[in-house]
Amino acid sequence: MSVIAHLEELRRVLIVSVAAWAVTTIVSFIFWQRILEFLIHRAGLQKTGLVFLAPTGGFLLGFKIALYVGIVLAAPVVFWQLWSFVSPGLRDHEKRLVLPLTVATTFFFLTGAAFALFTLPLIMHVLLGFAPPDLHFLPAGDELLGFVLALVIAFGVVFKLPVVLWTLGVLRIISSRWLYSNRFYWIIGLGVLANLMTPGADPLTPLIVFAPLYLFWEATALLLKLTGH
Repeated sequence: MSVIAHLEELRRVLIVSVAAWAVTTIVSFIFWQRILEFLIHRAGLQKTGLVFLAPTGGFLLGFKIALYVGIVLAAPVVFWQLWSFVSPGLRDHEKRLVLPLTVATTFFFLTGAAFALFTLPLIMHVLLGFAPPDLHFLPAGDELLGFVLALVIAFGVVFKLPVVLWTLGVLRIISSRWLYSNRFYWIIGLGVLANLMTPGADPLTPLIVFAPLYLFWEATALLLKLTGH
């Protein structure tokens, strides 16, 4: 493809991705209050609730929820467009992997997002446990939403580790032998990453993140070995 053709393809990818995001945002805005109630419940804030400090705070909070949830819901379309954009540079046998990789990327991203929401009560409990008894937590809607969004995006991105390793293995950039020979460093790195994603003084919370990441790593290394990569 020429440079102009690449630019036209990039424009098409951006238009389709933004259009998908717009549609999912509109749908999410219809249900933003229910989504907010779900987040409040998962964060364990039923008693305190949330506050906003400006007259427009309620509307802006709903709009931000719709935008953020729209990003997550539009992820399958965005991933498909990204893989289709890079597919012209792949060989014929590699192009056959575009659809499976799109499905896998979407699955692991959504799994990471769901895992973040699943562990949110534990993470909130650990973080709030650092506050002394004479301090009271009064959550603002924007701050809670930003915190949950960062958590969801971080888990979603990190949980795509198997897709990244598998893709690098298929492209012969890494191999199962290299992964196994550096297993110790991977364990240390995944452990550090788990601790950074789940701040807290207890060893249990990082372990909840480390366990699935390490299982993903072992499964991907084994799959690469079985397929001769």
